[in-house]
Amino acid sequence: MKKVFLIHGLEGSPNGGWRPWLMTELDLRDVYAAALVMPTPDQPIEHEWVDEIARHITEGDEIYLVGHSLGVTAILRYLETASVKIAGVVLVSGPCNATGNTKIDNFFIIPFNYATIRQRVEKVAIIHSDNDHLVPLEDAKMLEKELSGTLTVIHEGGHLGSHDGWTELPQALEALEQMGV
Repeated sequence: MKKVFLIHGLEGSPNGGWRPWLMTELDLRDVYAAALVMPTPDQPIEHEWVDEIARHITEGDEIYLVGHSLGVTAILRYLETASVKIAGVVLVSGPCNATGNTKIDNFFIIPFNYATIRQRVEKVAIIHSDNDHLVPLEDAKMLEKELSGTLTVIHEGGHLGSHDGWTELPQALEALEQMGV
């Protein structure tokens, strides 16, 4: 069974931004989709977020992960330890380097093991804006290079979240469709 799990970012919620729209679109295609409730979104702890993702992953399913902002970072950390191969990930406005925000520093103590991450995921799509005020475009370019992913750059999209007016993100749906969802 195809399953898509959406992971929000710092101070986010499952029902914020474009996540409800994407879940509705996937439901119309008879694809199971769920936005996870990440623990302590205002004071996130890396291992708690990784554990929450892992709790929903089961062998035998075709799993896709879609993350926004810190949700991307949590997905990358999950993939470093995943025991199940993930069919695809869509990484939206995600940092892969420390941002200077002390609330999320614990996610960046150890550098990412990109070789391990590449082995645990089949397809990677990265979506980022050229004027993201929280995560530089260079992070997206690094993910594209390190994960052999496909990068889509949105002109003047900000951080691609609800604060920037994003209640729909057709690029995320298109990326999932290109992966076979």
